Amino acid sequence: MADIVLTTLNAKYIHPAFGLRYLFANLGHLQPRATLVEFDINQRPVDILERLLAHNPKIIGFGVYIWNARAATDLIALLKRIRPGVTVILGGPEVSFESEDQPICRAADYIICGEADLKFAEVCAAILDGRPPAQKIIQAELPDFSRLALPYHLYSDDDIANRILYVEASRGCPFTCEFCLSSLDIPVRQAPLENFLAAMDHLLQRGARQLKFVDRTFNLNARVSSAILEFLWSRYQPGMFFHFEMVPDRLPESLREIIQRFPPGSLQFEVGIQSFNPEVGALIQRRQDYQKLEENLRFLRENTGIHIHADLIVGLPGETVESFAAGFDRLVALRPHEIQVGILKKLRGTPIARHDGPWQMVYSPEPPYEILQNKLIDFPLMQRLRRFARYWDLVGNSGNFRQTLPLLWTQTASPFEAFLKWSDWLYDQTGRTDSIALSRLAELWFRYLTTNARLDPRAVAAKLLEDYATPGRSDIPGFLEPHLPEGFVPARSRANPVLRSKALPKRQSKHLQSP
Repeated sequence: MADIVLTTLNAKYIHPAFGLRYLFANLGHLQPRATLVEFDINQRPVDILERLLAHNPKIIGFGVYIWNARAATDLIALLKRIRPGVTVILGGPEVSFESEDQPICRAADYIICGEADLKFAEVCAAILDGRPPAQKIIQAELPDFSRLALPYHLYSDDDIANRILYVEASRGCPFTCEFCLSSLDIPVRQAPLENFLAAMDHLLQRGARQLKFVDRTFNLNARVSSAILEFLWSRYQPGMFFHFEMVPDRLPESLREIIQRFPPGSLQFEVGIQSFNPEVGALIQRRQDYQKLEENLRFLRENTGIHIHADLIVGLPGETVESFAAGFDRLVALRPHEIQVGILKKLRGTPIARHDGPWQMVYSPEPPYEILQNKLIDFPLMQRLRRFARYWDLVGNSGNFRQTLPLLWTQTASPFEAFLKWSDWLYDQTGRTDSIALSRLAELWFRYLTTNARLDPRAVAAKLLEDYATPGRSDIPGFLEPHLPEGFVPARSRANPVLRSKALPKRQSKHLQSP
Protein backbone atom coordinates (compact mmCIF):
# COMPACT_ATOMS: atom_id res chain seq x y z
CA MET A 1 0.00 0.00 0.00
CA ALA A 2 1.31 3.46 -0.91
CA ASP A 3 -0.27 6.88 -1.14
CA ILE A 4 2.13 7.85 -3.95
CA VAL A 5 3.11 5.57 -6.81
CA LEU A 6 5.85 6.67 -9.18
CA THR A 7 5.77 4.84 -12.48
CA THR A 8 6.60 4.86 -16.18
CA LEU A 9 6.91 2.58 -19.20
CA ASN A 10 10.55 1.99 -20.07
CA ALA A 11 11.59 1.26 -23.65
CA LYS A 12 13.16 -2.03 -22.51
CA TYR A 13 13.79 -3.75 -19.21
CA ILE A 14 17.52 -2.97 -19.37
CA HIS A 15 16.77 0.78 -19.26
CA PRO A 16 15.75 1.78 -15.72
CA ALA A 17 13.76 4.95 -15.04
CA PHE A 18 16.45 7.42 -14.00
CA GLY A 19 14.09 10.39 -13.60
CA LEU A 20 11.74 8.50 -11.27
CA ARG A 21 14.63 7.64 -9.00
CA TYR A 22 15.46 11.34 -8.70
CA LEU A 23 11.83 12.10 -7.80
CA PHE A 24 11.75 9.32 -5.20
CA ALA A 25 15.08 10.36 -3.68
CA ASN A 26 13.77 13.90 -3.19
CA LEU A 27 10.36 13.15 -1.68
CA GLY A 28 11.64 14.01 1.79
CA HIS A 29 9.14 13.21 4.55
CA LEU A 30 6.77 11.68 1.97
CA GLN A 31 9.18 8.93 0.98
CA PRO A 32 7.79 6.33 3.43
CA ARG A 33 4.38 6.86 1.84
CA ALA A 34 5.63 6.23 -1.71
CA THR A 35 6.78 3.40 -3.93
CA LEU A 36 8.42 3.15 -7.35
CA VAL A 37 7.07 0.61 -9.87
CA GLU A 38 8.48 0.25 -13.39
CA PHE A 39 7.08 -1.39 -16.49
CA ASP A 40 8.02 -1.54 -20.16
CA ILE A 41 6.09 -0.69 -23.31
CA ASN A 42 5.63 -4.36 -24.23
CA GLN A 43 3.42 -5.09 -21.22
CA ARG A 44 -0.37 -4.99 -21.53
CA PRO A 45 -2.05 -1.81 -20.19
CA VAL A 46 -4.66 -3.77 -18.22
CA ASP A 47 -1.96 -5.80 -16.47
CA ILE A 48 -0.01 -2.64 -15.64
CA LEU A 49 -3.16 -0.99 -14.32
CA GLU A 50 -3.90 -3.96 -12.09
CA ARG A 51 -0.47 -3.76 -10.49
CA LEU A 52 -0.69 0.00 -10.03
CA LEU A 53 -4.10 -0.11 -8.37
CA ALA A 54 -3.00 -2.95 -6.09
CA HIS A 55 -1.13 -0.27 -4.13
CA ASN A 56 -4.41 1.63 -3.60
CA PRO A 57 -2.69 4.94 -4.41
CA LYS A 58 -4.04 8.43 -3.94
CA ILE A 59 -1.50 9.87 -6.39
CA ILE A 60 0.18 8.33 -9.42
CA GLY A 61 3.16 10.18 -10.87
CA PHE A 62 3.81 9.14 -14.47
CA GLY A 63 6.93 9.84 -16.55
CA VAL A 64 6.03 10.47 -20.22
CA TYR A 65 8.62 10.24 -22.97
CA ILE A 66 8.60 10.07 -26.75
CA TRP A 67 8.93 6.26 -26.71
CA ASN A 68 6.00 5.64 -24.34
CA ALA A 69 3.57 8.47 -25.15
CA ARG A 70 1.07 6.33 -27.06
CA ALA A 71 0.99 3.50 -24.54
CA ALA A 72 0.90 5.95 -21.63
CA THR A 73 -2.10 7.75 -23.16
CA ASP A 74 -4.03 4.46 -23.34
CA LEU A 75 -3.03 3.53 -19.81
CA ILE A 76 -4.10 6.86 -18.27
CA ALA A 77 -7.43 6.65 -20.10
CA LEU A 78 -8.04 3.18 -18.62
CA LEU A 79 -6.99 4.36 -15.16
CA LYS A 80 -9.43 7.24 -15.22
CA ARG A 81 -12.24 4.88 -16.25
CA ILE A 82 -11.58 2.48 -13.37
CA ARG A 83 -10.45 4.90 -10.62
CA PRO A 84 -11.33 8.47 -11.59
CA GLY A 85 -10.58 9.63 -8.04
CA VAL A 86 -6.86 8.80 -8.27
CA THR A 87 -4.86 11.98 -8.88
CA VAL A 88 -2.61 11.64 -11.93
CA ILE A 89 0.47 13.87 -12.17
CA LEU A 90 2.40 13.78 -15.43
CA GLY A 91 5.97 14.86 -16.03
CA GLY A 92 8.78 14.36 -18.51
CA PRO A 93 9.92 15.97 -21.76
CA GLU A 94 6.97 14.75 -23.84
CA VAL A 95 4.40 16.65 -21.75
CA SER A 96 6.52 19.66 -20.77
CA PHE A 97 5.70 21.49 -24.02
CA GLU A 98 2.47 21.98 -25.97
CA SER A 99 0.72 20.40 -23.00
CA GLU A 100 -2.76 21.76 -23.71
CA ASP A 101 -2.99 19.99 -27.08
CA GLN A 102 -2.29 16.46 -25.86
CA PRO A 103 -5.02 13.92 -25.01
CA ILE A 104 -2.92 12.46 -22.19
CA CYS A 105 -2.63 15.88 -20.59
CA ARG A 106 -6.37 16.48 -20.84
CA ALA A 107 -6.98 13.17 -19.05
CA ALA A 108 -4.51 13.91 -16.25
CA ASP A 109 -5.06 16.11 -13.19
CA TYR A 110 -1.72 17.94 -13.18
CA ILE A 111 1.28 18.35 -15.45
CA ILE A 112 4.65 19.42 -14.07
CA CYS A 113 6.75 20.96 -16.84
CA GLY A 114 10.53 20.89 -16.63
CA GLU A 115 12.78 19.35 -13.98
CA ALA A 116 10.37 18.15 -11.31
CA ASP A 117 12.90 16.77 -8.80
CA LEU A 118 11.70 19.12 -6.04
CA LYS A 119 8.39 20.35 -7.44
CA PHE A 120 6.82 16.87 -7.49
CA ALA A 121 7.24 16.49 -3.73
CA GLU A 122 5.83 19.97 -3.21
CA VAL A 123 2.72 19.23 -5.30
CA CYS A 124 2.16 15.85 -3.64
CA ALA A 125 2.39 17.37 -0.18
CA ALA A 126 -0.19 20.01 -1.08
CA ILE A 127 -2.62 17.42 -2.49
CA LEU A 128 -2.30 15.07 0.50
CA ASP A 129 -2.77 18.01 2.88
CA GLY A 130 -6.02 18.96 1.17
CA ARG A 131 -4.53 22.03 -0.57
CA PRO A 132 -4.44 20.97 -4.23
CA PRO A 133 -2.83 23.41 -6.67
CA ALA A 134 -5.23 25.76 -8.41
CA GLN A 135 -3.55 25.41 -11.80
CA LYS A 136 -3.35 22.21 -13.79
CA ILE A 137 -0.10 23.03 -15.61
CA ILE A 138 2.74 23.74 -13.20
CA GLN A 139 6.13 25.06 -14.30
CA ALA A 140 9.02 23.74 -12.20
CA GLU A 141 11.91 26.04 -11.45
CA LEU A 142 15.37 24.77 -12.37
CA PRO A 143 16.57 23.05 -9.19
CA ASP A 144 19.93 23.84 -7.67
CA PHE A 145 22.01 20.66 -7.89
CA SER A 146 23.37 21.26 -4.39
CA ARG A 147 19.82 20.90 -3.03
CA LEU A 148 19.11 17.60 -4.72
CA ALA A 149 19.46 14.22 -3.07
CA LEU A 150 21.32 11.95 -5.48
CA PRO A 151 19.39 8.78 -6.39
CA TYR A 152 22.11 6.21 -6.99
CA HIS A 153 21.48 4.21 -3.82
CA LEU A 154 18.04 3.42 -5.28
CA TYR A 155 19.56 1.15 -7.91
CA SER A 156 18.86 -2.34 -6.62
CA ASP A 157 21.24 -5.29 -6.74
CA ASP A 158 19.15 -6.62 -9.63
CA ASP A 159 19.56 -3.27 -11.46
CA ILE A 160 23.32 -3.42 -10.96
CA ALA A 161 23.52 -7.00 -12.22
CA ASN A 162 21.21 -6.74 -15.23
CA ARG A 163 20.60 -3.16 -16.33
CA ILE A 164 22.39 -0.13 -17.75
CA LEU A 165 22.90 2.35 -14.91
CA TYR A 166 22.27 5.95 -15.89
CA VAL A 167 24.27 8.65 -14.13
CA GLU A 168 24.77 12.38 -14.64
CA ALA A 169 27.50 14.76 -13.57
CA SER A 170 25.81 17.77 -15.17
CA ARG A 171 22.60 19.01 -16.71
CA GLY A 172 22.04 21.40 -19.55
CA CYS A 173 23.84 22.26 -22.76
CA PRO A 174 25.60 25.46 -23.87
CA PHE A 175 24.63 24.96 -27.51
CA THR A 176 21.44 25.97 -29.28
CA CYS A 177 20.92 23.19 -31.85
CA GLU A 178 17.34 23.66 -32.92
CA PHE A 179 16.40 19.97 -33.22
CA CYS A 180 17.32 19.21 -29.59
CA LEU A 181 15.42 19.85 -26.35
CA SER A 182 18.72 20.37 -24.57
CA SER A 183 19.07 23.63 -26.51
CA LEU A 184 16.36 25.00 -24.19
CA ASP A 185 18.21 23.88 -21.07
CA ILE A 186 20.74 26.62 -20.38
CA PRO A 187 22.94 27.09 -18.39
CA VAL A 188 24.97 23.93 -17.77
CA ARG A 189 24.84 22.97 -14.09
CA GLN A 190 27.33 20.62 -12.43
CA ALA A 191 26.52 18.15 -9.70
CA PRO A 192 28.69 18.74 -6.60
CA LEU A 193 31.72 16.75 -7.69
CA GLU A 194 32.68 15.32 -4.30
CA ASN A 195 29.17 14.01 -3.64
CA PHE A 196 28.86 12.64 -7.15
CA LEU A 197 32.15 10.74 -7.02
CA ALA A 198 31.26 9.34 -3.60
CA ALA A 199 28.00 8.01 -5.07
CA MET A 200 29.87 6.50 -8.03
CA ASP A 201 32.37 4.88 -5.65
CA HIS A 202 29.51 3.27 -3.77
CA LEU A 203 27.94 1.99 -7.00
CA LEU A 204 31.20 0.48 -8.21
CA GLN A 205 31.86 -1.12 -4.83
CA ARG A 206 28.42 -2.74 -5.08
CA GLY A 207 29.45 -4.34 -8.36
CA ALA A 208 28.31 -1.86 -11.03
CA ARG A 209 30.06 -2.52 -14.34
CA GLN A 210 28.17 -0.37 -16.86
CA LEU A 211 27.64 3.36 -16.33
CA LYS A 212 26.00 5.52 -18.98
CA PHE A 213 26.59 9.23 -18.45
CA VAL A 214 23.61 11.18 -19.79
CA ASP A 215 25.38 14.57 -19.67
CA ARG A 216 24.79 16.28 -23.00
CA THR A 217 28.35 17.65 -23.14
CA PHE A 218 30.54 15.60 -20.84
CA ASN A 219 33.80 17.19 -22.07
CA LEU A 220 32.61 20.79 -21.88
CA ASN A 221 34.44 21.40 -18.60
CA ALA A 222 37.86 19.74 -19.00
CA ARG A 223 38.67 20.06 -15.30
CA VAL A 224 35.53 18.19 -14.21
CA SER A 225 35.63 15.57 -16.96
CA SER A 226 39.32 14.93 -16.24
CA ALA A 227 38.56 14.46 -12.56
CA ILE A 228 35.76 11.97 -13.34
CA LEU A 229 37.90 9.99 -15.78
CA GLU A 230 40.81 9.94 -13.30
CA PHE A 231 38.41 8.59 -10.67
CA LEU A 232 37.05 5.92 -13.01
CA TRP A 233 40.56 4.89 -13.98
CA SER A 234 41.52 4.56 -10.32
CA ARG A 235 38.58 2.18 -9.80
CA TYR A 236 38.79 0.39 -13.13
CA GLN A 237 38.49 -3.40 -13.25
CA PRO A 238 38.33 -5.63 -16.35
CA GLY A 239 34.84 -5.69 -17.83
CA MET A 240 33.86 -2.16 -16.80
CA PHE A 241 32.22 -0.05 -19.51
CA PHE A 242 31.56 3.71 -19.42
CA HIS A 243 29.56 5.69 -22.00
CA PHE A 244 29.82 9.46 -22.55
CA GLU A 245 28.29 12.00 -24.94
CA MET A 246 31.14 14.18 -26.19
CA VAL A 247 31.46 17.45 -28.08
CA PRO A 248 33.49 16.20 -31.05
CA ASP A 249 35.67 19.28 -31.60
CA ARG A 250 36.87 19.54 -27.98
CA LEU A 251 39.55 17.10 -26.87
CA PRO A 252 42.31 18.89 -24.94
CA GLU A 253 45.59 17.21 -24.12
CA SER A 254 44.54 16.61 -20.51
CA LEU A 255 41.70 14.37 -21.69
CA ARG A 256 43.76 12.70 -24.38
CA GLU A 257 46.32 11.55 -21.84
CA ILE A 258 43.73 10.01 -19.51
CA ILE A 259 41.64 8.19 -22.10
CA GLN A 260 44.71 6.53 -23.59
CA ARG A 261 45.13 4.57 -20.35
CA PHE A 262 41.81 2.73 -20.66
CA PRO A 263 41.89 -0.68 -22.37
CA PRO A 264 40.04 -1.29 -25.66
CA GLY A 265 36.28 -1.41 -25.35
CA SER A 266 36.05 0.09 -21.86
CA LEU A 267 35.05 3.60 -22.97
CA GLN A 268 32.44 4.61 -25.53
CA PHE A 269 32.20 8.16 -26.87
CA GLU A 270 28.99 9.21 -28.59
CA VAL A 271 29.90 12.14 -30.82
CA GLY A 272 27.09 14.15 -32.35
CA ILE A 273 28.17 15.47 -35.74
CA GLN A 274 24.68 15.54 -37.33
CA SER A 275 25.82 17.26 -40.54
CA PHE A 276 29.08 18.12 -42.29
CA ASN A 277 27.35 20.87 -44.26
CA PRO A 278 28.29 24.26 -42.70
CA GLU A 279 25.27 25.97 -44.29
CA VAL A 280 22.95 23.45 -42.65
CA GLY A 281 24.80 23.92 -39.37
CA ALA A 282 24.21 27.66 -39.56
CA LEU A 283 20.50 27.13 -40.28
CA ILE A 284 19.99 24.98 -37.19
CA GLN A 285 22.33 27.01 -34.94
CA ARG A 286 24.89 24.23 -34.60
CA ARG A 287 28.44 25.48 -34.22
CA GLN A 288 31.40 23.13 -34.64
CA ASP A 289 34.92 23.20 -35.99
CA TYR A 290 35.02 20.50 -38.65
CA GLN A 291 38.80 20.45 -38.90
CA LYS A 292 39.23 19.89 -35.17
CA LEU A 293 36.42 17.35 -35.25
CA GLU A 294 38.24 15.30 -37.86
CA GLU A 295 41.56 15.61 -36.06
CA ASN A 296 39.99 14.39 -32.83
CA LEU A 297 38.27 11.41 -34.44
CA ARG A 298 41.52 10.39 -36.13
CA PHE A 299 43.35 10.65 -32.81
CA LEU A 300 40.72 8.53 -31.04
CA ARG A 301 40.71 5.89 -33.77
CA GLU A 302 44.48 5.66 -34.15
CA ASN A 303 45.72 6.17 -30.59
CA THR A 304 43.05 4.84 -28.22
CA GLY A 305 40.83 1.82 -27.72
CA ILE A 306 37.70 3.95 -27.39
CA HIS A 307 34.56 2.71 -29.09
CA ILE A 308 33.31 5.62 -31.24
CA HIS A 309 29.60 6.04 -31.93
CA ALA A 310 29.02 8.98 -34.31
CA ASP A 311 25.65 10.53 -35.20
CA LEU A 312 24.33 11.96 -38.48
CA ILE A 313 20.78 13.18 -39.13
CA VAL A 314 18.70 12.73 -42.27
CA GLY A 315 16.18 15.44 -43.18
CA LEU A 316 17.67 18.61 -41.70
CA PRO A 317 16.52 21.86 -43.36
CA GLY A 318 18.84 22.77 -46.24
CA GLU A 319 20.40 19.28 -46.44
CA THR A 320 20.12 17.69 -49.88
CA VAL A 321 20.61 13.98 -50.36
CA GLU A 322 23.87 14.85 -52.13
CA SER A 323 25.23 16.85 -49.21
CA PHE A 324 24.15 14.17 -46.74
CA ALA A 325 25.89 11.58 -48.90
CA ALA A 326 29.08 13.64 -48.94
CA GLY A 327 28.95 13.92 -45.14
CA PHE A 328 28.32 10.22 -44.72
CA ASP A 329 31.28 9.35 -46.96
CA ARG A 330 33.45 11.80 -45.05
CA LEU A 331 32.49 10.17 -41.78
CA VAL A 332 33.07 6.64 -43.10
CA ALA A 333 36.63 7.69 -44.01
CA LEU A 334 37.20 8.64 -40.35
CA ARG A 335 36.33 5.04 -39.36
CA PRO A 336 34.10 5.35 -36.29
CA HIS A 337 32.95 1.98 -35.05
CA GLU A 338 29.30 2.92 -35.46
CA ILE A 339 27.48 5.59 -37.46
CA GLN A 340 24.01 6.22 -36.13
CA VAL A 341 21.95 7.50 -39.07
CA GLY A 342 19.04 9.19 -37.34
CA ILE A 343 15.86 10.51 -38.95
CA LEU A 344 15.06 14.11 -37.97
CA LYS A 345 12.36 14.34 -35.29
CA LYS A 346 10.29 17.40 -34.46
CA LEU A 347 10.35 17.15 -30.68
CA ARG A 348 7.75 19.20 -28.84
CA GLY A 349 9.05 22.65 -27.95
CA THR A 350 12.16 22.61 -30.17
CA PRO A 351 12.91 25.65 -32.38
CA ILE A 352 13.25 23.43 -35.47
CA ALA A 353 9.58 24.28 -36.02
CA ARG A 354 10.54 27.69 -37.42
CA HIS A 355 11.74 25.97 -40.60
CA ASP A 356 8.39 24.30 -41.34
CA GLY A 357 7.28 26.95 -43.82
CA PRO A 358 10.49 27.93 -45.64
CA TRP A 359 11.67 24.33 -46.06
CA GLN A 360 8.23 22.70 -46.35
CA MET A 361 8.96 20.34 -43.49
CA VAL A 362 6.27 17.65 -43.06
CA TYR A 363 6.43 15.43 -39.97
CA SER A 364 4.43 12.49 -38.70
CA PRO A 365 1.89 13.70 -36.11
CA GLU A 366 2.53 10.57 -34.01
CA PRO A 367 5.59 9.78 -31.86
CA PRO A 368 8.47 9.79 -32.63
CA TYR A 369 7.44 12.68 -34.95
CA GLU A 370 9.87 11.80 -37.73
CA ILE A 371 10.25 13.85 -40.90
CA LEU A 372 8.21 12.51 -43.84
CA GLN A 373 9.35 14.91 -46.54
CA ASN A 374 10.66 18.42 -47.08
CA LYS A 375 11.45 20.86 -49.85
CA LEU A 376 14.60 19.00 -50.91
CA ILE A 377 13.71 15.35 -50.22
CA ASP A 378 10.31 14.02 -51.27
CA PHE A 379 8.46 11.22 -49.47
CA PRO A 380 9.65 8.28 -51.66
CA LEU A 381 13.28 9.34 -51.31
CA MET A 382 12.86 9.88 -47.56
CA GLN A 383 11.52 6.34 -47.32
CA ARG A 384 14.60 5.03 -49.10
CA LEU A 385 16.80 6.94 -46.64
CA ARG A 386 14.78 5.60 -43.72
CA ARG A 387 15.48 2.07 -44.93
CA PHE A 388 19.13 3.00 -45.49
CA ALA A 389 19.33 4.00 -41.80
CA ARG A 390 17.73 0.76 -40.62
CA TYR A 391 19.85 -1.49 -42.82
CA TRP A 392 23.02 0.38 -41.90
CA ASP A 393 22.27 -0.46 -38.29
CA LEU A 394 21.81 -4.13 -39.19
CA VAL A 395 24.95 -4.39 -41.33
CA GLY A 396 27.25 -1.47 -40.56
CA ASN A 397 26.72 -1.01 -36.83
CA SER A 398 25.93 -4.50 -35.62
CA GLY A 399 29.55 -5.67 -35.78
CA ASN A 400 28.41 -8.75 -37.70
CA PHE A 401 29.95 -7.73 -41.06
CA ARG A 402 33.11 -5.83 -40.21
CA GLN A 403 35.36 -7.67 -42.66
CA THR A 404 32.95 -7.70 -45.58
CA LEU A 405 31.38 -4.24 -45.25
CA PRO A 406 34.31 -2.38 -46.92
CA LEU A 407 34.08 -4.77 -49.88
CA LEU A 408 30.80 -3.14 -50.82
CA TRP A 409 32.45 0.08 -51.96
CA THR A 410 35.67 -1.25 -53.46
CA GLN A 411 34.39 -0.34 -56.94
CA THR A 412 33.04 3.13 -56.13
CA ALA A 413 34.28 6.26 -54.41
CA SER A 414 31.07 6.62 -52.42
CA PRO A 415 30.14 4.27 -49.56
CA PHE A 416 26.78 6.04 -49.40
CA GLU A 417 25.97 5.33 -53.04
CA ALA A 418 27.02 1.70 -52.71
CA PHE A 419 25.05 1.09 -49.53
CA LEU A 420 21.93 2.83 -50.87
CA LYS A 421 21.94 0.45 -53.86
CA TRP A 422 22.27 -2.53 -51.48
CA SER A 423 19.49 -1.09 -49.32
CA ASP A 424 17.13 -0.77 -52.28
CA TRP A 425 17.96 -4.33 -53.38
CA LEU A 426 17.49 -5.79 -49.91
CA TYR A 427 14.07 -4.16 -49.56
CA ASP A 428 13.06 -5.53 -52.96
CA GLN A 429 14.07 -9.01 -51.79
CA THR A 430 12.48 -8.94 -48.33
CA GLY A 431 9.83 -6.21 -48.32
CA ARG A 432 10.68 -5.41 -44.70
CA THR A 433 13.18 -3.65 -42.46
CA ASP A 434 12.77 -5.79 -39.35
CA SER A 435 12.62 -9.45 -38.32
CA ILE A 436 15.28 -10.50 -40.83
CA ALA A 437 17.15 -13.42 -39.30
CA LEU A 438 20.92 -12.98 -39.21
CA SER A 439 21.46 -16.19 -41.19
CA ARG A 440 19.16 -14.98 -43.96
CA LEU A 441 20.71 -11.52 -43.93
CA ALA A 442 24.19 -13.06 -44.28
CA GLU A 443 23.08 -15.20 -47.22
CA LEU A 444 21.48 -12.21 -48.98
CA TRP A 445 24.60 -10.17 -48.26
CA PHE A 446 26.78 -12.85 -49.87
CA ARG A 447 24.50 -13.07 -52.88
CA TYR A 448 24.54 -9.31 -53.42
CA LEU A 449 28.32 -8.98 -53.10
CA THR A 450 29.00 -11.82 -55.49
CA THR A 451 26.31 -11.09 -58.09
CA ASN A 452 25.32 -7.42 -58.07
CA ALA A 453 28.73 -6.17 -56.93
CA ARG A 454 30.50 -8.88 -58.99
CA LEU A 455 33.09 -9.72 -56.35
CA ASP A 456 35.03 -12.99 -56.27
CA PRO A 457 32.87 -15.52 -54.35
CA ARG A 458 35.94 -17.20 -52.84
CA ALA A 459 37.35 -13.94 -51.45
CA VAL A 460 33.94 -12.87 -50.14
CA ALA A 461 33.26 -16.28 -48.58
CA ALA A 462 36.57 -16.27 -46.70
CA LYS A 463 35.95 -12.82 -45.24
CA LEU A 464 32.29 -13.47 -44.50
CA LEU A 465 33.24 -16.59 -42.58
CA GLU A 466 35.68 -14.42 -40.60
CA ASP A 467 32.73 -12.19 -39.74
CA TYR A 468 30.54 -15.14 -38.86
CA ALA A 469 33.20 -16.61 -36.58
CA THR A 470 33.89 -13.36 -34.70
CA PRO A 471 31.70 -14.17 -31.65
CA GLY A 472 33.29 -17.63 -31.46
CA ARG A 473 31.06 -19.66 -33.79
CA SER A 474 32.73 -22.76 -35.19
CA ASP A 475 30.17 -23.99 -37.75
CA ILE A 476 30.24 -23.04 -41.43
CA PRO A 477 27.01 -21.80 -43.09
CA GLY A 478 25.94 -24.08 -45.91
CA PHE A 479 25.82 -21.33 -48.53
CA LEU A 480 29.53 -20.60 -47.95
CA GLU A 481 30.87 -24.17 -48.05
CA PRO A 482 31.11 -24.51 -51.87
CA HIS A 483 33.30 -21.39 -52.04
CA LEU A 484 35.84 -22.22 -49.33
CA PRO A 485 39.08 -24.24 -49.65
CA GLU A 486 38.88 -27.66 -48.04
CA GLY A 487 39.73 -27.50 -44.34
CA PHE A 488 39.55 -23.69 -44.22
CA VAL A 489 39.55 -22.35 -40.63
CA PRO A 490 38.79 -18.66 -40.08
CA ALA A 491 41.43 -16.80 -38.09
CA ARG A 492 38.80 -15.20 -35.92
CA SER A 493 37.69 -18.51 -34.52
CA ARG A 494 41.06 -18.34 -32.78
CA ALA A 495 40.70 -14.64 -32.00
CA ASN A 496 41.46 -12.81 -28.78
CA PRO A 497 39.30 -14.31 -26.00
CA VAL A 498 38.05 -10.83 -25.09
CA LEU A 499 35.88 -11.00 -28.22
CA ARG A 500 34.02 -13.94 -26.70
CA SER A 501 33.91 -12.45 -23.24
CA LYS A 502 30.57 -11.47 -21.77
CA ALA A 503 32.30 -8.83 -19.66
CA LEU A 504 31.83 -6.10 -22.29
CA PRO A 505 28.57 -5.24 -24.08
CA LYS A 506 28.14 -7.71 -26.95
CA ARG A 507 27.81 -5.11 -29.70
CA GLN A 508 30.90 -3.13 -28.70
CA SER A 509 33.03 -6.25 -28.21
CA LYS A 510 32.52 -7.19 -31.87
CA HIS A 511 34.24 -3.98 -32.94
CA LEU A 512 37.43 -4.45 -30.93
CA GLN A 513 39.33 -5.87 -33.88
CA SER A 514 37.45 -4.04 -36.62
CA PRO A 515 39.26 -3.13 -39.86
